[in-house]
Amino acid sequence: MKKNKKFDIEEGDILAGRFKVVSSLGSGAEGEVYKVEEAHTNKTRAIKIFYPHANKAFKVSTRYAKKLDKLRGSPIVMDYFSHETIYVDGERVACLTSEYIEGEILEDFVNKQRGRRLGVFPAIHLLYSIVRGVESIHLIGEYHGDLHVENIIIKRFGLEFDLKIIDLHHWGDSKKENREEDIIKTIRIFYDILGGEANYYKMPKSLKYIICGLKRGLILQRFPTMTALRVHLESMDWSDAIK
Repeated sequence: MKKNKKFDIEEGDILAGRFKVVSSLGSGAEGEVYKVEEAHTNKTRAIKIFYPHANKAFKVSTRYAKKLDKLRGSPIVMDYFSHETIYVDGERVACLTSEYIEGEILEDFVNKQRGRRLGVFPAIHLLYSIVRGVESIHLIGEYHGDLHVENIIIKRFGLEFDLKIIDLHHWGDSKKENREEDIIKTIRIFYDILGGEANYYKMPKSLKYIICGLKRGLILQRFPTMTALRVHLESMDWSDAIK
């Protein structure tokens, strides 16, 4: 397969003799993701099919599968089922099967709200849910690597958010720096869902204390770990944010 060529997969196709393609869920540099229905069980799954040129000797897909398996106990990570090889367009490729996550992309959820931003109360609760989830990843010694509003899925919104994150990345072995990057990007998400630059100047001090003007050094000084950020959220006084 040439470097920029996509798979010739359409709705209704049967893959590996047991996956009926329901719809495409998107594509990226590594491969394509599909919503499928599993034969016999009729269970809905998500499969990621890796491009051969981006997955030499199946190293990328194997590393991704191992990371998902390692994070199996994290409530914010999708459930991983299997890694196998199948034939697509006459070529042997890696196929990773996981749960299909029902829900809404965070960016779309926020854009539907009044002013295209969240109020203080739901924003803090959303931040807390993200922090707890990513903390569970960090405590296992791993990281996400590319957190933003487009790879967080909201499954349910009530007193707490039920979230799942997708598209975990591997950026080499510097895990401490990547965990710190998760902290920076988590706070950036908080900043964005509150309205970003247009609303930052009028935010109360308790929220600005967390956002730190998006200054990396100050953020990591106050919150060197995701646990430190969680502890702050659990004890903070945000009465100045309630009107």
